[in-house]
Amino acid sequence: MKRGAIFDMDGTLFDTEKLYRQAWIETADTFGVERKPEIAALMSGGTVDRFFKVLSQYFPTVDGREYVKRVFQRVAEDIEKNLEMKPGVVEILTYCREQNISTAIASSAGTADVIKNIRRAGIEKFFDAIVGGDQVTNGKPAPDIFLLAAKKINLPPNDCYAFEDSLNGIRAAAAANCAAIMVIDQTQPTPDVRELCAGVFNSLNEALEWIKN
Repeated sequence: MKRGAIFDMDGTLFDTEKLYRQAWIETADTFGVERKPEIAALMSGGTVDRFFKVLSQYFPTVDGREYVKRVFQRVAEDIEKNLEMKPGVVEILTYCREQNISTAIASSAGTADVIKNIRRAGIEKFFDAIVGGDQVTNGKPAPDIFLLAAKKINLPPNDCYAFEDSLNGIRAAAAANCAAIMVIDQTQPTPDVRELCAGVFNSLNEALEWIKN
């Protein structure tokens, strides 16, 4: 058993990835451009620079900064109304505490947003460290965020599980030499990503049973 567990936030701890995907697609209406459903997957687990790059390719006439701003405003409003935790969150975090497994969050979201969400959900007490996307230069799929999270819990990355729902997140975790565990949310693993995974599960409850056994 590993001594550390690092968790992504959106789509892994909270059922928020669907909100982002919907917002990336539907915000096109605000700017009078045709919706491009395929951009949702491209944005998952990405950085602000990646957002701007994708938007410039798909919507060259649109102000990328304003588009991103409206997406995040919409999601923030939705989260204020209802922040849903994914099944198995409390169970796996409780198990980590019982087994003295150090825990961290490694999220592309800003640190302040991560703290706000875990406080609202009442799970802040379970985490030993928090790393937001604003703490690293290179976002996922670069390994930086997982390397920093492992460092903050004083463990080598290869002694940490990394729980992710996005393809870029798994790539980042594997590049950091963590045991990458994909918990499927909005995206199915591609063959190349599946090869990077120590395990692929439909829920954190399934992942927890695997760890126990």
